[in-house]
Amino acid sequence: MGYDIERFVGYVNEGLLCSICRDVLEDPLQAPCEHAFCTACIHGWLVHHSNCPEDRQVIDVSLLRPLYRYMKNDLNRLQLHCRNREYGCEMVCSLESIDRHERECEYSQIPCSNAGCTVQVERRNLDGHLAVCEYRSRECPNGCGYTILSTEDTQHNCVAELRTELELLRSEMICRVEEAKHEMESRLDSQRRHMVQKESILQNEIEELKSQISRLMSDVRSLMAAERQHRQELEQAELEKREL
Repeated sequence: MGYDIERFVGYVNEGLLCSICRDVLEDPLQAPCEHAFCTACIHGWLVHHSNCPEDRQVIDVSLLRPLYRYMKNDLNRLQLHCRNREYGCEMVCSLESIDRHERECEYSQIPCSNAGCTVQVERRNLDGHLAVCEYRSRECPNGCGYTILSTEDTQHNCVAELRTELELLRSEMICRVEEAKHEMESRLDSQRRHMVQKESILQNEIEELKSQISRLMSDVRSLMAAERQHRQELEQAELEKREL
């Protein structure tokens, strides 16, 4: 939909009106036949039709182009009233700058920023509303540190709130201790399994070393026996030599 033509000051050229909604072009697009439309209007039209609503020439979304620069300039220079005119805003500015003004307009209706509040107020009156809003929050004046809503003032009990907070902290602490306990037990089990595995490996290595030592001892005894036999043979040979 375009801008309501009633908002504009002075004459608006026919070529700057949307061929569908007949209001002043908003975010305009132009067909090859040079008829101009609001983007939202022509896209909605082409969902059910395949031709120009003015001269019935065949058109497609891919054929739509931005408005000619001179027409765009003429459009941007148009002067119009702020949409908050009914609330008291008397600003008149160019179409090119109207969006920027309306985003900051003191007469714009904006929602209250307090959670739960559905009231909409003029931007200029927001601070005054926030000061008395029943959904505003503040810290307990008695010093318990609890943030309360104005609607909860009469029900607020510092002792009860602190007790509830304490219980929540205790529950949270218990949960954390249990989590830490489970984590430590898991780590200990993992380390225990690792140590058992290492112990088994070391035991096997010890048994292998014992076997190797036993074989070496056997070889040493065999060598010693061979040496004694060899010495005896030498002694016998020496005796025989002397006899000869």
